[in-house]
Order: sequence, then structure tokens, then C-alpha cells
Amino acid sequence: MLKQIRIACLYTLITAVVLGILYPMGITVISQTFFREKANGQLISVNGQVVGSRIIGQQFSGPGFFHSRPSAAGAGYDATSSSGSNLAPTSKALVDRVASSVTTETSSSMPVPIDLVTASASGLDPDISPAAALYQVERVARDRHLSPERVRSLVLEHVQPRQFGLLGEPTVNVFELNLALVSQTEQGPHSASE
Repeated sequence: MLKQIRIACLYTLITAVVLGILYPMGITVISQTFFREKANGQLISVNGQVVGSRIIGQQFSGPGFFHSRPSAAGAGYDATSSSGSNLAPTSKALVDRVASSVTTETSSSMPVPIDLVTASASGLDPDISPAAALYQVERVARDRHLSPERVRSLVLEHVQPRQFGLLGEPTVNVFELNLALVSQTEQGPHSASE
């Protein structure tokens, strides 16, 4: 029996060292060497100051900005409370929230794209569909005093295709799109007829 206890203790020690120390250190070295930006949260800096991350959505509700998906994570886009709302499709609270979002987003006679009025499973999704971004072009162009064609081309420049050409759907990162929009606006005023 003493032999089995020694073997169990030895295997526990070896497993703890290999899986608890060597493996995490190896993965950290590999990720920091070859995937530094991704390993550190894909942070976005403007003028040397970190302003956000490519992989965590942010709230944009003001005029002149593309709006993100609604978030059910904490008070909204709270990475420490990542989750969906878990409300059933028949839930009155969900129906009321979606109806409120539809009222807020309605800017044309076209139906509101579903991703502008429903939260993602994580509540942190930074992306919307190209259709959702294009739906907002007229409003953003009007609020920014830019031509709709210029804003539409900006959206199309930010469409990210399917991964490897077949996984997922095309997306638009709202944070990066809004940063590009602010950059375009700061280059000087543009008339709506441009």
C-alpha cells in the first residue's frame, strides 16, 4: 500500500509540474512570441492611448455613430458579466426590449436587421452584419453631414469576409468602423452632396 501512495504522490507531482507550470509557461511563450496582439486582447490605440479592443463590443448610442448590437452583459458590454439575457422568445420583457430597440433603430421603411435589436449570446459581440451596418448609413451620413455614398463605401471597406472563405458570416466591427468614421470627419467637413 505504501508503494501505491508513493506512486500516486509522484504522479500528482509530475502532473502538477507539467500541466500546472510547464504547459502554461510554454503556451504563454508561444502566444507572446507568435500571436502577441491576440494574446494581449487585440487592443486598439489612438495617439498612443488604448481606447478599446477589437473583440469586445462597446456601446455607441449617440447620433453620428454606427450602433452596436444590444448587450445583455451586466450594465452593457461588461466583460465580467458576459452572458445573454436567457429570456425565452415568449418573454414579455424580451418582446418589450426588442420592440423598444426597433423603435430606436427605425430610420427607413426597410425592416430593421435582427442583429440591431437582439443581443448576442455573450453580450459582448463587437460585430454586426453588413446589412445592419448598411441599414444605418443614411442616419449616420445625415448626422455627420457626409454623403451617403462616402459612408456606404466606408462600411464596405470594413466588411470582414468569412473566415477561410467558408466559416461564419461576413461581419463589420462596429468599433473599428466608428473610429474610421471619426477619422474621416476630422479630416474636414464634407457636404451631404459630396
